Amino acid sequence: MIEIQQFTFSPLQENTYLLINGKKECIIIDPGCYFQDERKELLQYIQTHGLNVTRLLNTHCHLDHIFGNKLVSETYKVRPEFHEAEQPVLDRSQQAGAMYNLPFEPSPLAGRYLIEGEKVLFGDNELEVLLTPGHSPGSVSFYCEAQKFVIAGDALFYQSIGRTDLPGGNHETLLRSIREKLFTLPDDVRVFSGHGPATSIGFEKKYNPFLKA
Repeated sequence: MIEIQQFTFSPLQENTYLLINGKKECIIIDPGCYFQDERKELLQYIQTHGLNVTRLLNTHCHLDHIFGNKLVSETYKVRPEFHEAEQPVLDRSQQAGAMYNLPFEPSPLAGRYLIEGEKVLFGDNELEVLLTPGHSPGSVSFYCEAQKFVIAGDALFYQSIGRTDLPGGNHETLLRSIREKLFTLPDDVRVFSGHGPATSIGFEKKYNPFLKA
């Protein structure tokens, strides 16, 4: 059984997720801790609960989702994993930080690139990597069929979708990703987004104003 622990970090209010299994193994997804107290909060939670961090996954590499990559990588000896199409986004991240007046320590390079359809094994559980570009060129979502949840990054939000006006974004590509990769999941699948509250596939099919037929 996977427990999902959520933190909301940085001036951009990004959701960082810890996936924790019964063996106290932990996968960190999109560490967005920016301020020193946020960094301490994340490290303290992991230490207090005796967690063993096994992987660092990024849904995509916009700056608010990688603020804590260096901290996590150096502390727990794990390298970030993301889709290869995100490499140009990572390469521009320091420039983006300067533009938004949010300088940060650069993320380490990928330990490996995630591949569409691969299974991220996590104890007795697994997450399927869904390629869901549009918000950024190599955005991925992590789907757990057994527990009916998906970590969707900035592809799909509660009654909204990710912005597509940043470099590499494409509105039609994002709508296609949502319809073909996310809306084909069962309606009762919970959606944990990169910003804002959780939702469900069925709710977004019915009420998301950006995806009305």
